[in-house]
Amino acid sequence: MHIPDGILDPKVWASSAIVTVAVLAKSVQYSRSKLQYRAVPVMGVMSAFIFASQMINFPLLGAATSGHLIGGALAALLFGFWPATLIMTTVVAIQAIVFQDGGITALGTNLLNMAILAPGVAALVYRLLRSVSFISRSVKIFITSWLSVQTVTLVVAIELALSGVVPFGTGVKALLFWHTFIGIGEGIITAIVLPFALRSSFQLRQEESLTQ
Repeated sequence: MHIPDGILDPKVWASSAIVTVAVLAKSVQYSRSKLQYRAVPVMGVMSAFIFASQMINFPLLGAATSGHLIGGALAALLFGFWPATLIMTTVVAIQAIVFQDGGITALGTNLLNMAILAPGVAALVYRLLRSVSFISRSVKIFITSWLSVQTVTLVVAIELALSGVVPFGTGVKALLFWHTFIGIGEGIITAIVLPFALRSSFQLRQEESLTQ
């Protein structure tokens, strides 16, 4: 759900950029001290997979933004929140700088939404669901992914409304309608891909993955 260049109020994109820089600085610090080198190759593969998935997007009428899979939940469930923010930052930044998908002034906001909030919500929701014994792990992953997408969708609607782009009611209706279905697709893909990734030859430490 890339927000295009030039439509956000400067106060919105500037404040988003400040928060984003602070969180990413912590992510770099964490990854340098905690992340094992053997996790790096699979992080690269996951970045490429998410990048390709996000490139399939379409404009959402009435919402001034685009719809596509996010991938934040998949990255967070596989690596944990802090490494996931770096994976998603790589994806979103390349799309903005190389393909002009999202633009430069909106980069901080798009990173906040897709690189921080999406994996952050996923990490929190899965931790809450992990102790629920009567729900299978696949269903937990699906719920986690779906809620991650819906939360980011709501935040985007707020950002657009604060910028005077579209009224909140109009934006949230358009965004939630489409992303309800996008979230279902993302939930299914995450539930299918994650077990294969966890069984790959790149074994991660237990604390680096929420699902192990």
